[in-house]
Amino acid sequence: MPLGTLDRTPPPFFRQGPSALSKLVLFSAVSVFLMVADLRLDLTAPLRSAVATALYPVQWAVMQPVQAAAGVGTYFSSLHRAQQAEIDALRRLARQADRQLQVEQLELENRQLRALLSMRERITSPGMGAQVLYDTADPFSRRVVIDRGQTHGIVPGSPVVDESGVLGQVTRVYPLVSEVTLLIDRDQAIPVLNVRTGVRSVAFGQPSADGDGLELRYTLASADIEEGDLLTTSGIDGVYPPGLPVARVTRIERRDESSFTRVQCEPLARVQGSLHVLVLEPTGTQLPPPPEPVAAAGRLRGRPAAGAPGGAP
Repeated sequence: MPLGTLDRTPPPFFRQGPSALSKLVLFSAVSVFLMVADLRLDLTAPLRSAVATALYPVQWAVMQPVQAAAGVGTYFSSLHRAQQAEIDALRRLARQADRQLQVEQLELENRQLRALLSMRERITSPGMGAQVLYDTADPFSRRVVIDRGQTHGIVPGSPVVDESGVLGQVTRVYPLVSEVTLLIDRDQAIPVLNVRTGVRSVAFGQPSADGDGLELRYTLASADIEEGDLLTTSGIDGVYPPGLPVARVTRIERRDESSFTRVQCEPLARVQGSLHVLVLEPTGTQLPPPPEPVAAAGRLRGRPAAGAPGGAP
């Protein structure tokens, strides 16, 4: 059978309806109409709300894994930032604490230096500033080491004072450092003067577990002494200049069976916390030299000494 004679129309059983072009034109017109109607009359808003409501559970269920993953990432990132911020804050706090300690130390040194300068103005003896380096390791003595020695002109026996009063005496001198025995040492003694009564006495070091101090030994029970009396250096020992504050009477024990009174004193100097001190020259080195015995004997006899002008050859 020739090909041109075949019937190309579908049989009635497979009818396809309108053509594709007709469908395209129809649906395009319907789409344009719906868009214009939705834009002008807002007709599809209820339908859109219903569809959104129906699809919300599905959207929520689908978004949960994504939100969980994002939340886990945010948590770890925030945790890392918080830990880093805590570390930085602790470092800043440590630096500020160190600076605060330095500021307090500088303020303490400034106050002590000002008070030491004020003490220096009241003292007529030559002196030299020094810094306390450390306490000695001997547990049975009360001594400190200062940063001045023979090369700086320090001599044994030099009195040492701080901003409050007499601290001790130089007992050992090395080339670069010196050792100072404090007044509270058991082997240390200092002549003192009661400012209120003018009575001289000797104060001895009295270290104890209750607190280091001084004691006025061999004080008669009838002596005029009261708690709160100020004791200063008497200046008769040739070491300490007169008038330096030493201690204050804190306790007086009078016993009936003894003719002596036990007098305890508290040192005015900072025996446990001095940072800067003043080393004075002993007063014995400042006194004029005594006259020669021969010259003195010649003057007593009323004639010039040997070797003097007009004397015997």
